[in-house]
Amino acid sequence: MTTPPLITDSHCHLDFTDFEGELPDILARAAEAGVHRMVTICTRLRNEPGVRALAEANSQVFYAAGTHPMSAAEEPLATVDELIALTAHPKMIGIGETGLDYHYTAESMEIQKQSLRVHIEAAQRTGLPLIIHARAADNDMIDILSAEYRNAPYSCVMHCYCSGPELAQTCVDLGFYLSMSGIATFPKSQEVRDIFAAAPIEQILVETDSPYLAPVPRRGKRNEPAYTAYTADVGADVFGMDIADFAAQTESNFERLFSKVTTYKAAV
Repeated sequence: MTTPPLITDSHCHLDFTDFEGELPDILARAAEAGVHRMVTICTRLRNEPGVRALAEANSQVFYAAGTHPMSAAEEPLATVDELIALTAHPKMIGIGETGLDYHYTAESMEIQKQSLRVHIEAAQRTGLPLIIHARAADNDMIDILSAEYRNAPYSCVMHCYCSGPELAQTCVDLGFYLSMSGIATFPKSQEVRDIFAAAPIEQILVETDSPYLAPVPRRGKRNEPAYTAYTADVGADVFGMDIADFAAQTESNFERLFSKVTTYKAAV
């Protein structure tokens, strides 16, 4: 049996109730598929202790924390100092997810923008990468990300990228990364695949966003980290690469962006 190449699921939500009571099996299936590492994302800061505990209990799990834009109006506004304090943990490797979502929550766009700027400042001050969710807000995303980068550079990944080509190009030009999710495997997602194909391979990551957006051939099922392998297979096709080479490149990209992972590995 051929050993699968090592892959990192750069964005999942292991604390969600969809996975309750099943985590050991989920992690075992991930390992069998070659998914040796994952970043679980805290979307409401009040849940950070539980997400942190998941990372502490499982060697292959790292985490990030922030306030999701769709929750920005329901949660207390995070402070820069609060976010910075969380980064003291050795397995807390990113800021977010944050961003703008005008598809479902356009009524809260002003507080979303305020929250986004708080998260950007935390990323600027800590050097940790920002994790961005963007939906139906391309123009404002371009304006805010560009303006804040001019104020002080920072690193960033546009998670589950499925926005337009102009936002993608702006992010690539700023040195940001685009993360490929199961959406890129859907038959009707050729525009998304074309956007990825036009980006430098050195700025590409893969993810599940599980439990959501399961890739083909698991579409319609609950997603889980093991399925990153299906998205990576499609990514390899998009870039005309062998899967082993594509996996190795995205691993290198992940460790370049989330460099705190390599510090943790060295300490361990």
